[in-house]
Amino acid sequence: MTTLSRRRLLLAAGQAACALPLAAASRAFAAGTGETAGARLLTASDVHVSNYPTVEAVRWIGQTLRERTGGRLDIRLYHSGQLGREAEAIDMARFGAIDITRVYSGALNNAFPLTQALCLPYVFDSVAHMRRALDGGVAEAVLAGFEARDLVGLAVYDSGARCFYNTKHPIVAPKDLHGLKLRVASSDMFLRLLRLLGANPTPMSLGDTFSGMETHMIDGAENNMRSFHSSRHFEAARYWSQSEHSYAPDILLVSRRTFDSLAPADRQLLLETARESVAVMRRHWDESEGQARKAVLEYGIRANEVDMAAFRKAAEPLRDEYLRQPTIEALYRRIRDFA
Repeated sequence: MTTLSRRRLLLAAGQAACALPLAAASRAFAAGTGETAGARLLTASDVHVSNYPTVEAVRWIGQTLRERTGGRLDIRLYHSGQLGREAEAIDMARFGAIDITRVYSGALNNAFPLTQALCLPYVFDSVAHMRRALDGGVAEAVLAGFEARDLVGLAVYDSGARCFYNTKHPIVAPKDLHGLKLRVASSDMFLRLLRLLGANPTPMSLGDTFSGMETHMIDGAENNMRSFHSSRHFEAARYWSQSEHSYAPDILLVSRRTFDSLAPADRQLLLETARESVAVMRRHWDESEGQARKAVLEYGIRANEVDMAAFRKAAEPLRDEYLRQPTIEALYRRIRDFA
């Protein structure tokens, strides 16, 4: 099979965006993925490294599809950002240039408003609370919201507590963020949250964050412990502060074009397998998060607790503003019912 290059994928996305005939685009993409009669190879992308829990979960989906269809369905997985940043992956999936992508929910807030409820500061109290809510119907409600814009929601992968880390000093109260330049994903909510807390938010891709800290373009970032370790950001930022300001999860999506092109039985199989992969992802997450924390502490990272009450209070105006939207308020209430 011919390896699908990033250049070819970006070209395909650009062609689709310029409204080339769908049939021609589909033929070009099928040639790129190496499809043969009776078989279907789906492409999947993730910016995280090979052994990251979400990557392992999608790898499991591919193996399971292969086993359950006798090799007729399979997934070729491109991890470590081989196919570009998350924003690019979203567009490529919408235009059918790639089939499946895993995306941080914060990057989806503007285009898919229901994801905002998952990213609100302090909407979840813990990982256990998040998982109860997601499994209790919240994930299903959010996934249904993707169908209006050329995507189909496959699964919601939780991703731990997002916390602050930086190169300067411990952060105990919101006032300790004042003046710090911190990387955030391109999400209006997170930009506004950091400004509200007194920091200077800088939208930047995950892949550029390490060099940003090393060159002093930024002072730090916010993310979960597993990503802090796998991205090796701990080598540049020596202060980790357990703010737990967001538990924003990840979303696994498939292109609507791809989904509609599958036989009905294969669509159902893909949906079922993706839902099953949530447990696989969580198992990898639970095993690796503790290992990541141990590794960064042994490296010499200074970790501290924060004044959680002060952070919650400082974030209240942003939360209350989003809750003026009836759909977000309703989903927020459902989430809080599982606390």
